[in-house]
Amino acid sequence: MYTTLISPAQLAGLSSERLVVLDCRFQLDQPDYGHAAHAASHIPGAHYLHLDYHLSGSKNGHNGRHPLPDGQRLAVDLGAIGVDEDSQVVAYDDGAGQYAARAWWLLRWLGHEQVAVLDGGFAAWRAGGGAVDAKTPQRRSCRFAIRPPLQQAVDAGAVQANLASRDFTVVDARSGERFRGIGETIDPVAGHIPGAANRFFMSNLDAGQRYKPAAQLRAEWEALLGAGFDPASIVHQCGSGVTACHNLLAMEIAGFSGSRLYPGSWSEWCSDPARPVER
Repeated sequence: MYTTLISPAQLAGLSSERLVVLDCRFQLDQPDYGHAAHAASHIPGAHYLHLDYHLSGSKNGHNGRHPLPDGQRLAVDLGAIGVDEDSQVVAYDDGAGQYAARAWWLLRWLGHEQVAVLDGGFAAWRAGGGAVDAKTPQRRSCRFAIRPPLQQAVDAGAVQANLASRDFTVVDARSGERFRGIGETIDPVAGHIPGAANRFFMSNLDAGQRYKPAAQLRAEWEALLGAGFDPASIVHQCGSGVTACHNLLAMEIAGFSGSRLYPGSWSEWCSDPARPVER
């Protein structure tokens, strides 16, 4: 059972009987990119899940750019492509793994433990000689049963209250520049949630775009948060609740289980001018 990462060689060695592969490729500036890339070439049998349509819910202007999807709707989508309680799910993208990590987090949020991110993504699969095709994957419809969550989320109200209580530490996964309010090009307000720490999600990867070893990740997280910190006291956010999942996965790899996600993240936080901003 793979619950965090899986290598291309490990994926190639898995039986396809209970395996469901999710292609999560996406580009913020080209929302149709992933679907077109999947249609052109993908890991055999992979089903495409779109960040906006499958891995996010409806936006209302005040709940962020990628709010969480309705859990029941996502469960139906997963069941329609053959994910059941016995499935080993593997998610990949062709970026830094942030979109695959979002799928990983969502399945765990719905209580599914057997889900892993392909380390190095589509590029690593191709570099390792992995097969690709352009065939439409077969669907084996089944029922995906929602079980008790393995990942937890907090809302904007909890983050607002925490400004005074300091019950948890917010970790922002955006770049250092965006965190400091420099060069913001995505959201209408620059800055960060007061009191937040910063861990750019790309810091989780080595030069080959694979996750750093667990021991190295552990040391780096302890350098940021202090030795002996309680993972349950950490809440992750980013711009819209996507790259924050990369940090959540990195902490899981490092052995720090129990941190939480603020899904609305900065795009939700800054939509209310009454909420304080730090630069």
